[in-house]
Amino acid sequence: MKKIALKKGKENFLERKHPWIFSGALQTSTESIEDGELVELTDFKGEFCAIGFFQPGSIAVRILSFENRSIDQSFWNEKIKSAVALRRELGLMSKENNICRLVHGEGDELTGLIIDFYYGVAIIQAHAVGMYEHRMAICEALKKTLGSHLTAVYSKSKDTLPDRVEATDEYLFGECKTPHIAKEYGHSFSIDWTSGQKTGFFIDQRENRALLGSFSKGKKVLNTFCYSGGFSIYALANGAKEVHSIDSSEKAIELVNKNIELLEFEGMHKSIVADAVKYMNDLEEKFDVIILDPPAFAKHKNKRHQAIKAYTRLNANAIRQINSGGTIFTFSCSQVVDPYQFEKAVINAAIKVGRKVQILYHLHQPADHPISAFHPEGEYLKGLILKVS
Repeated sequence: MKKIALKKGKENFLERKHPWIFSGALQTSTESIEDGELVELTDFKGEFCAIGFFQPGSIAVRILSFENRSIDQSFWNEKIKSAVALRRELGLMSKENNICRLVHGEGDELTGLIIDFYYGVAIIQAHAVGMYEHRMAICEALKKTLGSHLTAVYSKSKDTLPDRVEATDEYLFGECKTPHIAKEYGHSFSIDWTSGQKTGFFIDQRENRALLGSFSKGKKVLNTFCYSGGFSIYALANGAKEVHSIDSSEKAIELVNKNIELLEFEGMHKSIVADAVKYMNDLEEKFDVIILDPPAFAKHKNKRHQAIKAYTRLNANAIRQINSGGTIFTFSCSQVVDPYQFEKAVINAAIKVGRKVQILYHLHQPADHPISAFHPEGEYLKGLILKVS
């Protein structure tokens, strides 16, 4: 294992247990080190500090262990076992709730790794070359930990790794036809990880979808940026009289329609293929509940100002047009926009429109998307429930 020394004084990054080491903190030249290669980090005197993956770029090393240990099969077994134990403790691997995130990167001390679970099928998504190169060891750890509860493991990292990496999306263990039916709080969803977005489903809104149900009875609901219609399903299942689901992707709307077919409900549902941002400029109908769950408007800090302006416009349109006494569920998954900045954007929207707006709840990502106390950047989903008079 090659060694990389930190500049004098930079070891304080490791004392804070942050899992990223930036390139500016390195003393040793890294020209001979391959992307994804395991390295030993030392202080400027050569004393051991940590073990991690090297990668070219701003984040130069992703820490796997602050202990001097082998990154072997027992390491992966231990980490996966710990992550699965937490999800079982949370009640997320039951008959009626078998959709969950098994591994959430830095939150589970596995930086650059996402594993989502859909009723027996684990989807591995690597956001670092080092993780991708260890996918078979991760697969073996999943098999050992989950045993008969695991029917297949699918690796899906082609779109999350740099183009220079020849990543292949494939089954590492078993096989499963898609779409695959899995349950969230007893609601059935049709999930396609091979052609769907991300790993096939947006698990991070589970608790917020459940909360929406309590606001939906007898209401007319608009679900924008709906993807596979998660919020729509909860609204209809909880007695909404009418739900409109909007997404710019025809494939997403096909998933919505499949999920609607799995549900028995008395209300009415309408699917619409349209640009949700433009659609919100001038609604033809009035709604009692509006869900605003757009994709990230900014992935880098230099786009943050534009994103905040976009959130302000979108929320202003919803506040202006919703029925009096209506409820808005509004979200941001832009990591570079913090909760204070997002709330300020929504408040500015309310001021701009001039209607009375009350904040009822602050919303977050669920417990199977844990945030390491040493990596606050892991908090990305933020949301508000607004009451508009």
